[in-house]
Amino acid sequence: MHMTLTPIFDPKEKGRAMRVAAFMSGSGTNVIRCIERQRALEKEPRGSPFRVVFLFSDRSDGKSGGEQIARDAGIPYISYDIRRFHELKGLQRTTSTPEGMAARREYDATASRLVDAFGIDLIVLAGYMSYLTLNRCVNVHPADLSILTPNGKRRYVGDHAVEDAIASGETSLRSSTIWTDEGVDTGPLLMVSDPLPVELPSPLPDLLENKLTFRKVVEEHQKRLKEIGDWNILPLTIEMIARGRFSLDKHGNVYVDGRPFPQGYRLKQ
Repeated sequence: MHMTLTPIFDPKEKGRAMRVAAFMSGSGTNVIRCIERQRALEKEPRGSPFRVVFLFSDRSDGKSGGEQIARDAGIPYISYDIRRFHELKGLQRTTSTPEGMAARREYDATASRLVDAFGIDLIVLAGYMSYLTLNRCVNVHPADLSILTPNGKRRYVGDHAVEDAIASGETSLRSSTIWTDEGVDTGPLLMVSDPLPVELPSPLPDLLENKLTFRKVVEEHQKRLKEIGDWNILPLTIEMIARGRFSLDKHGNVYVDGRPFPQGYRLKQ
């Protein structure tokens, strides 16, 4: 039976480079790597198949590195503080209530207008820590999202994925990129990074009893995973999407160059 595949981005149909908006909340190291990849590709004969057009940050407290990154790259930077937005409305920052979700959609309406105005094809969530109601987003997550629970759910989701994986006895960690949907880390799995071996200073049961030491171990692994995981697969995922290599079928299954990759595309298959 023939399955109809839809490219996430079709460069032949568009006839131009894919236009990307980078959304961030923190230091922006993932954004930097994406822009660096674009610049490197621009030096090649075919040029870069994508361009980061503007940066958007959900904080204006001076703790986001977005302004300097945008200045260095020569692109627009827009910040809109989500904490202050909720504070002025007298609302908690949550999407678990109707009021909270309505506020979230109101906040996102500003970002949506920017996306439309700049003609954006793809939003890259490069360390963007807020729930987002917009579509056509790629996110990077610090876990191997192909690992499932016995009931078929993704095992390591949410903000504590690295901690949960180490505490569960995983011997290696990986990062994943996903095509986002309305859930938390539930969208189609695009790419999975090479592994980072878990290295513990003491047996796991002993380590779990020392919360301070365990926290340091988690933070060190998370930092190293970003370097060998996020910084590699996020720019590559964007590049492959921009070249029309990633497609989805009607069920949300992922294909690369027409071949199915239910466990995510990996450099070392």
